[in-house]
Amino acid sequence: MFTPVIAEELRRRGHDVIAVAAEPELRSLTDAELYASAKREKRRIVTENVKDFRRLLVQDEGTGRPGLLFTSSRSFPRSRRSPGALIVALDAWLSDARTRTPPLEVWLRQAASANAI
Repeated sequence: MFTPVIAEELRRRGHDVIAVAAEPELRSLTDAELYASAKREKRRIVTENVKDFRRLLVQDEGTGRPGLLFTSSRSFPRSRRSPGALIVALDAWLSDARTRTPPLEVWLRQAASANAI
């Protein structure tokens, strides 16, 4: 859903992230398959698709659920030319010590210093 430029910049800043859009084997997965992959890899999913991924989270009664970081196109308008606000907010969220054990689902908010890159 998001341009791979975001993951590239976050990796440059020291974060262990991948972009589904940059990985052919991930791009072809259904939402349920992507959720299962994130669960196996112990990764969090960043998505605007609240309806489908929240349903998967609720239906998953197992342990080690991947957790969901929801975004909104209103808060973070998608633009390949200017993903700066989303990068800044994700960087701030990933750098916050409290995110080491985050809740299963959380909404990403604009960072205090959301200057465009």
